[in-house]
Amino acid sequence: MAKTIFITGTSSGLGRLTAIHFAKKGWNVAATMRSPEKETEFTAFSNIKVFKLDVTQVDTIITAVKDAIAAFGKIDVIVNNADIGMYGALELTTDADIDKQFAVNVRGVISVIRTFLPHLRANRAGKIINISSVMVISTALPLGSLYNMSKFALEGLTEGLTFELKPLNIDLHLLEPGGFGSAFGENITFSKSEAVKDYDLITDKVSKVLAAAGNAKPQVGPQPIIDEIYALSTGKNTAFRTVVGKDAKMVVFLRKILPIKTFLNLLGKKFIN
Repeated sequence: MAKTIFITGTSSGLGRLTAIHFAKKGWNVAATMRSPEKETEFTAFSNIKVFKLDVTQVDTIITAVKDAIAAFGKIDVIVNNADIGMYGALELTTDADIDKQFAVNVRGVISVIRTFLPHLRANRAGKIINISSVMVISTALPLGSLYNMSKFALEGLTEGLTFELKPLNIDLHLLEPGGFGSAFGENITFSKSEAVKDYDLITDKVSKVLAAAGNAKPQVGPQPIIDEIYALSTGKNTAFRTVVGKDAKMVVFLRKILPIKTFLNLLGKKFIN
């Protein structure tokens, strides 16, 4: 009997490609997105069903989970992929942006997990894979303090849950990818102020780095991350925390061997000198 994976944030990028990868591998896929009425590509796969879900709206999560279980009978793996990146100097960031960063990247994951727990608990089985970032090691990209905060919180949540879910045979996993070819950079908006110009220089430098990365042909696409999601889902990888990508592994290595001030100065050279 085919297993089923439930993925948030499948309208584009990593989530979409992961859904297609699992469908081609013979899995049933519950693909969720905020606007399923716009979806056309997934109709080519009989084993993909699309459900409306906005991680900031608990009622849509409850409905999507209920409908996915009704459609497939059992959900074996949940991938919390949906996230956003709110970037900019903290002083210039609005309260609404701060709340949105936490609402999507942390509160949304909590809501998805809580909604699924009765189902997983009844089955005494299941895997929860949370997509984190190498940014939990350090602010590899300046002006990302809020994004970092959300990923640190996600990792703390995931570590803490292991104690209560392990006895129920529910596995938790964290993926910490570095940079890869995606539209993530295109969706970043930097906070600016006409009255405060002190942050313009670093904001412009970071914007140019992201623009250059977006225009360049990606050396590494998201496939290594998808492969790790599949390895975790099938049990070929049982690690709690998996770092993905040469750049991410280099950041982890440097963070381990260098004093913190030296490490931060090294990462910040291209932005603040």
